[in-house]
Amino acid sequence: MSDKDKLPMTMAIRELQDHHVEITHHLFPYLEKGGTAHSSSQLGVPEHAVIKTLIMETDSKDPLVILMHGDMQVSTKQMARHMGVKTVSPCKPEVADRHSGYQIGGTSPFGTKRKMPVFMEKTILDLEKIYINGGKRGYLVGMKPSEIIRVLNPELVEVGIKG
Repeated sequence: MSDKDKLPMTMAIRELQDHHVEITHHLFPYLEKGGTAHSSSQLGVPEHAVIKTLIMETDSKDPLVILMHGDMQVSTKQMARHMGVKTVSPCKPEVADRHSGYQIGGTSPFGTKRKMPVFMEKTILDLEKIYINGGKRGYLVGMKPSEIIRVLNPELVEVGIKG
């Protein structure tokens, strides 16, 4: 294995190791703005099984993490209603980076710099295996979705819309 193909050691991987989570490692060439469509085609897995880690904020600038299927969008109106706040919107990239400690395109819900509430689309639990960012662009880890419940204890929500 060349240095280029060496598995990254990120804060996400450290947290997963600390919790003894069984994962598979998937490196692929990162494509700027390629999103989950690119990563799913690179891995040969359904885009629905690639989980996006979205850093959003409420109208009072409180940050939160939303985990969503790659082929779906978050209804920010439904999310705001669920949380009992006026609005929920995506953070600007530099703000998201500051909260998470990761670069956009490499954001993982594990090992974030700042502790934030985590929300997860409940249908993610219906999948046998998911692929989620390992804390670096071009690097996904595969795992059972139940491990997210065990490690992050997210609040389950129904805010996904076909996108």
